[in-house]
Amino acid sequence: MTKIPRKVLEMRRKRPRFVRQESWRYVRLKEVWRKPKGIDGRMRLQRSGAPPLVKIGYRSPAKYRHLHPSGYREVLVYSVAELKKVNPEVEAVRIASGLGRRKRMAIYEAAREAGVKVLNPPAVRVGEGGGEG
Repeated sequence: MTKIPRKVLEMRRKRPRFVRQESWRYVRLKEVWRKPKGIDGRMRLQRSGAPPLVKIGYRSPAKYRHLHPSGYREVLVYSVAELKKVNPEVEAVRIASGLGRRKRMAIYEAAREAGVKVLNPPAVRVGEGGGEG
């Protein structure tokens, strides 16, 4: 685990959402970033009121790039077998969203036994305390 400095977390928080030019205007255009190329486009010319362009200055330091705010490197896991490849000191597990409840619980239990941090632990349902019902 790496301790992320407050300055880097602040940089992440202040980084704008980069949107495609005119994506707010046309339903057919997704917000996914594309470089503006129009000859008179105010976004390409960086006129006031236009959304910001992607630039190198927004990038975070390489040491802290792709880290979860907790300081761990995220690893997506689909099965209990994949947990064996995880290094608990520097990596944390995110359970895949396509899995069912039973498999999620199995992965969560195995991760707890192995001492691996789970970033999205399964929710406990109300009324599942093991009591009589």
